[in-house]
Amino acid sequence: QVQLVESGGGLVQAGGSLRLSCAASGSIFGANAMGWYRQAPGKQRELVATVTSGGTTRSAESVKGRFTISRDSAKNTASLQMNSLKPEDTAVYYCTLWSYVSNNQYWGQGTQVTVSS
Repeated sequence: QVQLVESGGGLVQAGGSLRLSCAASGSIFGANAMGWYRQAPGKQRELVATVTSGGTTRSAESVKGRFTISRDSAKNTASLQMNSLKPEDTAVYYCTLWSYVSNNQYWGQGTQVTVSS
């Protein structure tokens, strides 16, 4: 089993920055990817950014140029640096890990990010 713990959410004014962190523990073997989803009230959960254990990253168009995902594969941690935040970035942000070995996806409990205008 894999456990994910997020930290770093909070309240920030538009234009500000926040950094989310995610620590993974448990049975993590082989190739995998970590990422962040977000879900705003009344909306579907959407993928924000991903990073593979090899370091390949992808980001949603809505956050490109503002959010940066990174990871430390040795420590099984991932971070999401969020700059130039907008009110529409307000959501619960979830850390996730995909195991290519077990073909399972794991989720953290979520952390609230609120951007005031």
